Amino acid sequence: MADCCIYTFLLAAVGLLAIFLFLLENLWSLLQAVRAILAPYFIPNEETALAKKFGPWALVTGSTDGIGRAYSFELAKRGINIVLVSRNEERLKNTAKEIESRFSVKTKIIAADFSLGRKAVEVVKEEIGKLEIDILVNNVGKMYEYPTFVTEVPEQVIEDIININVGAATLMCRSFLEGMKQRRRGAIVNVSSGSEHQPMPFIAIYAATKAYIKSFSAALRYEYQPYGITVQHLMPMYVDTKMNAYSEKMAKDKIFVVSPEQYAKYAVATLGKMDESSGHWAHGIQTFLLKLAPTWIRIYIAGNINLAFRKEYLSRIKPGSKSCEEAAKIQ
Repeated sequence: MADCCIYTFLLAAVGLLAIFLFLLENLWSLLQAVRAILAPYFIPNEETALAKKFGPWALVTGSTDGIGRAYSFELAKRGINIVLVSRNEERLKNTAKEIESRFSVKTKIIAADFSLGRKAVEVVKEEIGKLEIDILVNNVGKMYEYPTFVTEVPEQVIEDIININVGAATLMCRSFLEGMKQRRRGAIVNVSSGSEHQPMPFIAIYAATKAYIKSFSAALRYEYQPYGITVQHLMPMYVDTKMNAYSEKMAKDKIFVVSPEQYAKYAVATLGKMDESSGHWAHGIQTFLLKLAPTWIRIYIAGNINLAFRKEYLSRIKPGSKSCEEAAKIQ
């Protein structure tokens, strides 16, 4: 009887310890986010300008739209020169012109399609030449047109998602890490997604590539931290971008679905202060509450949410269109 009581006590103690550590980890992340956002207002002398801490040049991929564009503007506002990388040269020129007209910084544009894999990275490296990149923001990403079954995603789309979400971030890090290592300073920001927190039915491939970014960033941080290099991993929840345009209902949520500009403002404030972050206070609250539930519950909820988004999208397709004919086969 005594042995049974001891075992029960030990099990209870282990359980309480596990709960304590879990809450500590998540609360600590939340406190770090609050500190990163409020510190410039209350302890300005402690804050170091990004250009002084890391260097004067940043390279941002996927920089003409959504988070990438907004992040570029936030860096420029802080005096950082920007290398803008995206597919569309005309949009690159317009973005660069707007940044230079608003802020006293330099810009450089590089047109590259990361669905081409290593070829695109070679284009970037050639165009960069001897320019020292001090902040690398791996933001470019690709998602399905709308939530759907894996077997219904075209093979070319699957290949593009892997090349862009996994290949581009990996090869871009490899391309610029050595220079940062030699200079003993620099920052890498790998933009992931809240979909990394658990497997996501109906956007399974996309979510899996984001889980890779989380793992890759953590390992990279361990390898290069001794050389003074910051590796930050951002995991935004829903942001009002073209990537999420499949849901009109999502766009109407102005509390937890933030604009790219709102997101970037807070995300840039965490650079150099947090190794990983949701990037925005509203997303931090969502992440904290989400991770209180076990993984199997999160998968179930995610599956039902994405299934609802799928139905919403398919309901808007015009009768008689090619997309409608395809939708009729898969509903």
